[in-house]
Amino acid sequence: MKLALGHFKQELIKDYNELNLRMFDIGVKSQKVEILGNKILIFANHKRIPSLKHLDEFNRLVTRMTDVAIIDSHKEHFKDLVEKKYKMKVISILKDYDPFMELAVTIILLDKDVSQYISKQSDWSNELV
Repeated sequence: MKLALGHFKQELIKDYNELNLRMFDIGVKSQKVEILGNKILIFANHKRIPSLKHLDEFNRLVTRMTDVAIIDSHKEHFKDLVEKKYKMKVISILKDYDPFMELAVTIILLDKDVSQYISKQSDWSNELV
């Protein structure tokens, strides 16, 4: 079970980074995934989109609204990915981002414990091995 959990975390890290690359053409600097029962926590050190970093200096209100729109879009795409690839039922995804420290935390709330999905589900792991 521990090996499957480690493999799941590594795959989720890859998926998170690939989604960022597809959406923003910028990957993340580093990530860490923690599992707490039915919650998946992702801590990520991002690279700020250069134009938004520059705009922050002149109009933080505009970049804040843009950040919220980007976060909402990312959550929607990530939810679809988790549900389709890993066959997990996502109740909600919560995410916050600090643009000045370039840190984000994402919490994926599932309908049941992650271990139940990993022990009963092997479709995603079979196609990846």
